[in-house]
Amino acid sequence: MTTKWMRALLLTAPMILSNSACSNLTSSSSVNLNSSSIENPQEGGMTPLAIERLYDSPALAGKSPRGLKLSPDGKRVTYLAGRKDNQHFYDLWQMDVATGKQSILLNADKLTIGELSDEEKARRERQRIYGQGIMEYFWAKDSKALLIPASGVLYYYSLTDGKVNLLPTGEGFVTDARLSPKGQFVSFVREQNLYVLELSTNKVTAMTNDGGGAIKNAMAEFVAQEEMGRMTGYWWAPDESAIAYTRIDESAVELVTRNEIYADGIKLTEQRYPYAGKNNVAVTLGIVTLKDGKVSWVDLGEEQDIYLPRVKWLPDSQRLSYQWQSRDQQTLDLRLVSVDNTKVSTNLVEERSDAWINLHNDLRFLKQQESFIWASERDGFNHLYLIGLDGQVKQLTSGDWTVDAVELVDEQAGWVYFTGRKTIVTEKHLYRVPLTGGDIERISQRSGMHSTVFADKEAIYLDYFNSLSQPPQISLHNATGEHLAWVEQNKVDKQHPLYPFFGQWQMPEFGHISAEDGQALQYRLFKPTNFSADKKYPVVVRVYGGPHAQLVVNSWSEHDYFTQYLLQQGFIVFQLDNRGSAHRGTQFEHVIYKQLGEAEVNDQKSGVDYLRSLPFVDGDNIALYGHSYGGYMALMGLFKAPDYFKAAISGAPVTDWALYDTHYTERYLSHPEKNAKGYEASSVFPYVKGYQSGLLMYHGMADDNVLFENSTKVYKALQDEGKLFQMIDYPGSKHSMRGNKVRTHLYRSLADFLERELK
Repeated sequence: MTTKWMRALLLTAPMILSNSACSNLTSSSSVNLNSSSIENPQEGGMTPLAIERLYDSPALAGKSPRGLKLSPDGKRVTYLAGRKDNQHFYDLWQMDVATGKQSILLNADKLTIGELSDEEKARRERQRIYGQGIMEYFWAKDSKALLIPASGVLYYYSLTDGKVNLLPTGEGFVTDARLSPKGQFVSFVREQNLYVLELSTNKVTAMTNDGGGAIKNAMAEFVAQEEMGRMTGYWWAPDESAIAYTRIDESAVELVTRNEIYADGIKLTEQRYPYAGKNNVAVTLGIVTLKDGKVSWVDLGEEQDIYLPRVKWLPDSQRLSYQWQSRDQQTLDLRLVSVDNTKVSTNLVEERSDAWINLHNDLRFLKQQESFIWASERDGFNHLYLIGLDGQVKQLTSGDWTVDAVELVDEQAGWVYFTGRKTIVTEKHLYRVPLTGGDIERISQRSGMHSTVFADKEAIYLDYFNSLSQPPQISLHNATGEHLAWVEQNKVDKQHPLYPFFGQWQMPEFGHISAEDGQALQYRLFKPTNFSADKKYPVVVRVYGGPHAQLVVNSWSEHDYFTQYLLQQGFIVFQLDNRGSAHRGTQFEHVIYKQLGEAEVNDQKSGVDYLRSLPFVDGDNIALYGHSYGGYMALMGLFKAPDYFKAAISGAPVTDWALYDTHYTERYLSHPEKNAKGYEASSVFPYVKGYQSGLLMYHGMADDNVLFENSTKVYKALQDEGKLFQMIDYPGSKHSMRGNKVRTHLYRSLADFLERELK
């Protein structure tokens, strides 16, 4: 759920918990975040927002390209853009950096777009990639060609002659393809083995040959993809001399026959699913050389029940690092091994925790010195360290705020660029700090969320910016943040798809209340359209509430479209980030260790106490609504605190943590054998008897993430208790509930439910 549920903030947000005494509600403040970017839109039409329009084409957010990249030579910006008549069908576009001219680079119609393999469908679900056409692409190092995977085959597009060539990859679907670091080879996985194609000769070589059945080479296992954020199982050496890869053996993992229910039938799918407390895959790490195909196996140690979340080469291609994580996730070692002697590993970093250690992608080995940049929460907040291979450590950032990610290490100029929450926790900004340590400079200025893509060879970057009042914009900047050009200004003018509705777009008030332990809980409160202080309004509390997620932000999100619809129907919408959620440090997060649904629900109850103190809130008509972990929170809130919530909407919830996977569940609840009481208390089933009325549940009937069984078990428990409730199940839908028709029906149903229950 970590990376997964974080990536998934699919349909909704906040969440709720129970039994807290709100006598500890010591303070409350309400402030409008910084200024200009959160003011109400000054211009725009007053057309009411219909549910049928929320996800129809053209997209309300306007032109919002994805897959942003700068070519290695820094001369082009490339991106994927949806078509006007179908926002989910993508072509490849470009912008000339020198002139600012934009044009289509490759029309997806030039490729054969067909059906995906089951493996690729599952992989895309893990990546949260949706759509058709060109979905991913890779630049050659010389910036003269692109590799484009599509429907299980590979295309090589030469920018020199404009030709698109189908590469000879052999029979079978290709997955996880990429260009080698110098661009001489294309690597890919087919039929659970790793292959390399030499572009100069079109010769294909199998680097492994024992894949099949329970053996998978160069592939990431389920929990690596879903929970660790590792989508691959192989890594090229920078000089192209070798490839490191994982070999996984799934034979010990329980083989589950899962029913995927579609409108026209039932598909029986066999899946090796590592339930909490059960066996994981056996993972080994090998290094195969290109010249002779010889494999050297890395000695990972005597303990075999471990995770291998990250692998990374050093710049010299002679040394390989890997991160070794204990099954309880309280130990994380960064280890180093030499290609010449894979039997001996050296520990570069040892991270320890009494709860759990969060994974990250912030390891950068330097080329000009024997050091690396590393992120750690060892002082309670995620910060950056410069660590020498000799063990010397220098902390580069510090304070009661968190670093999000390293964006670029510019060794020549002596800067480390990173995104973080130093200025304000509800916004993400770009900063830089000297590589030798010193004062931190803020680069981005506009209030909101900044995500960046840097060029390979110089400190110019693309800024993907958005805020509550500005749909995503993309601009090009230099190293000091100076604006160079717009890639997509996306101004909400009269031609913008949002314009007809923008005059009624509501901005929230931000504030905080205190949790029972005194920690600050951030909230945002949206008042209805045409708000009157003399009226009392029902409230929808939109919740996620799980780890690795943050909802109370100054950010544009398509998940807020339904919020805007509810505001126009006369509802207040409230969101609160309870303890356990992201970007507040380990003290804030670790409160939930070994029992889920307790502190989180207590904090959401504190939020309701605050709401009931407001004169314009109808305190007897408050509903809780969430999806995924938020769906779990909706059930826990309604079952444990029916005096706080009159109704709840629970989407695709985990209901019994024994039904969820090892890596996510054991991180927060430990192993079931060590914390049986915690698992029982964290399940929804002990609290079913507390349910009174007002529940709507929905679930995708082909969900391979939070299995449909989670909901059917609740259906049966409530039926056995003679409790009345409503359910809507969607044939063929996965965890993300994608598709305009599905979402339109879902949101119409939810709106109808809220009208009946709260009005």
